[in-house]
Amino acid sequence: MDKLAKFSVGKKIEGIEYSKESISFGKKLFPNSVFKQASIYDLPYKDNSFDLVVCTEVLEHLEDPAKALREMLRVSQKYLIISVPNEPFFMLSNFLRGKNLSRFGNDKRHINHWNPFSLKMFLEAQRLKIKKIKFPFPWILILAEKN
Repeated sequence: MDKLAKFSVGKKIEGIEYSKESISFGKKLFPNSVFKQASIYDLPYKDNSFDLVVCTEVLEHLEDPAKALREMLRVSQKYLIISVPNEPFFMLSNFLRGKNLSRFGNDKRHINHWNPFSLKMFLEAQRLKIKKIKFPFPWILILAEKN
């Protein structure tokens, strides 16, 4: 959030988090930002509320990522930035660092595993136009536009 503010991206920046503890942490890190407790499946905003919706490291944790994406699309006027771990590189990097060894590097909270092809297909199935893809190791970062 600080990078967005630093580069004057947006007049208003808000964060959504399900966990109260994470909201408290976010308020300490970014005291000038607004944080709300909510579910990604039921965002507390009107349709087309934001020019840009950013979703970082969330979709891999969700039972229904398509439902979450539809909700993000509902509140976005035009753009989404989506970031997820790039598999199998994320698990491999965990394993090589000695993390989650018994699960071969897999985080026990990750129930979805994305690679560039599967993420692109998932987003395009929701009629998103992929504008740019970046690979900051070990993640996938996509800028997408509503059609």
